[in-house]
Amino acid sequence: MSTRTWEGLSIPAAGTYTIDVNHTRIGFVAKHMMVSKVRGSFEKFNGSITIAENPLESSAELTIDAASITTNVGDRDAHLRSGDFLDAEKYPELTFKSTRVVGHKGDEFTVLGDLTIRGVTQEVELTVEYGGVGTNPWGQQVWGFSISTEFDREEFGLTWNAALETGGVLVGKKVKIEVEGEANPAA
Repeated sequence: MSTRTWEGLSIPAAGTYTIDVNHTRIGFVAKHMMVSKVRGSFEKFNGSITIAENPLESSAELTIDAASITTNVGDRDAHLRSGDFLDAEKYPELTFKSTRVVGHKGDEFTVLGDLTIRGVTQEVELTVEYGGVGTNPWGQQVWGFSISTEFDREEFGLTWNAALETGGVLVGKKVKIEVEGEANPAA
């Protein structure tokens, strides 16, 4: 992979790059009982990023296996896969497809795209931090990124909840997504 300089950044050459599933984590955070946070991740996913000649015209796609959700608590994971939440049997994939880059400042980009969960598609705004290019011990160049966003799960039909005797609800409406990853030149 060759690099080029664009607005003071050393970025990958134009082309398509595959998300390295062995060096990427797709995590989420949601409020629990109004007082703490539950963290989890998805274990199976794939995606690609196409860097355009003009980086502001780049695009990305991601497909996540809904049944691969894990919080490391078996009963909770089974509930998250059920019809109360992801309904993984009926809707086996969560998808994201970028629609446009709407701005950037330094190494941080704002990307809009369509997120589909349970057959419902909503536009979300991602903050994408470009991490730079490096060479792994096998001589292959890779580049890194961090992505974050937050959305209201109820907008995707994830409305299950339980009222607490002390007030409030068991599960918060907002879900934060946190991705740390690397991409490699597509084979």
